[in-house]
Amino acid sequence: MKRNVATQVGSLKFLVQSLKIKILLLNVLHKITPMKYSVSITIDKPVDEVVALFDNVDNMKKWMEGLESFEHISGTPGEVGAKSRLKFKMGKREIEMIETITVKNLPEEFTGTYEAKGVFNIVKNSFEALPGNKTKYSTEQEFQFKGFMKLMGLLMPGAFKKQSMKYLQDFKAFAESQ
Repeated sequence: MKRNVATQVGSLKFLVQSLKIKILLLNVLHKITPMKYSVSITIDKPVDEVVALFDNVDNMKKWMEGLESFEHISGTPGEVGAKSRLKFKMGKREIEMIETITVKNLPEEFTGTYEAKGVFNIVKNSFEALPGNKTKYSTEQEFQFKGFMKLMGLLMPGAFKKQSMKYLQDFKAFAESQ
């Protein structure tokens, strides 16, 4: 009988500790604010050529690794309010997101929102003419996470910035090859 009571007390202590850890983790995840960062790159092409390449959806698969399809859903294609479905394959993962164009005033700004499971991303793209027929391409990113993705944002913030920079580098290589 004493052994049974001791086992029950031990189990109860373990359960209380587990609940404390879960409550602490939930409090931490609840307080996570949106992740924001900026990245930029210099492209050896004039701004008008760079913008023309960027603004052509047929070019996206040529520089956006993992993009399998881009499907217009609603609105005037390429204009404010337009919605499109993007499907990516990244390793074994398949990711689907909805793009909504919110601002289009190129070369100064092209902003869109990207919604995927657990992630809401706002991306502001801008293009600035530089001396010597070069272009500075910059993006400002804001990620808002839900559910499990909050934990990913907390544990791996560098992975998001690294992926954003990779897209800029890939776009630069594509643009400079044209």
